[in-house]
Amino acid sequence: MRELLKQHKQELWPALPLDSWRPTYDTLHMWTQIVGKIRMTLTPPVNHYWHVPLYVNARGLTTSLIPYRESTFELSFDFIDHVLVLHSSDGRRQLLPLIPRTVADFYQRVMHMLQSADIDVKISRMPQEFPDPIPFDEDVIHKAYDPDAVQKFWRILLSAQCVFDQFRSQFIGKSSPVHFFWGSFDLAVTRFSGRRAPAKPGADKMTSEAYSHEVSSVGFWPGSGDINGAAFYSYAAPEPKGFREAQVSPGEAYYDSKLGEYILMYDDVRNSASPDAAVLDFCQSTYEAAAKFGEWDRDSLERTA
Repeated sequence: MRELLKQHKQELWPALPLDSWRPTYDTLHMWTQIVGKIRMTLTPPVNHYWHVPLYVNARGLTTSLIPYRESTFELSFDFIDHVLVLHSSDGRRQLLPLIPRTVADFYQRVMHMLQSADIDVKISRMPQEFPDPIPFDEDVIHKAYDPDAVQKFWRILLSAQCVFDQFRSQFIGKSSPVHFFWGSFDLAVTRFSGRRAPAKPGADKMTSEAYSHEVSSVGFWPGSGDINGAAFYSYAAPEPKGFREAQVSPGEAYYDSKLGEYILMYDDVRNSASPDAAVLDFCQSTYEAAAKFGEWDRDSLERTA
């Protein structure tokens, strides 16, 4: 029985060292940006840019419904059969295999797939939040696709989504959906105090909109840059005095002063006795620190029964 439970935990929270799938990660990052920009371009704007993200579903990642003229369509990454699926409300369905292919080839094929479904859209060809960006239609560098690694990544997103949904359910104030930001390539959920935040000097339009109100945000990110590995993160914006000195759970979590965020490494989560409980403790304890030091009106924001 113990071995079966261990195997089940490994299936829900699989090992995924950053170095083992980095070429695929970079390629998939660009592919999700192409699909995400299609959604962003055609979907009516929503506060805090909530019309931009993708969503985890039972087979991968999806745009959700996108309005187009008198109809709708949806683009979905299926990480079980490894295809990009175009569903149209007129009954059309098209597939693009997810195989090793350049970003430039993927871009051209996605645009052709849309055109063949009578969907005309133009997107910015420049990647966001990516070092040394290459326009999508010129990128022949990123071309890896490891289906096993991608499926493991999706299963981690599924597990994180379930915990974030549970965490979100205890808050009756304003809260974001649990959504996947293709720019920063992370899954996140954000709680709001209900108060406006001071304007950030020099912030761009997107940042100003995203942080127009006080927030406590938690998420999962597969790593790169300053964090060499997958990690859960949590931050408060604006950060209240005392937040970074708070005692948070589990014990492996720490405050990264360079990032301005609490970090809990994914390997510490997956190796814990209960990964779900470890992530939920991290979400709750870092939120409580933000709410306590930010003097949130918790009685009116939290579910008591």
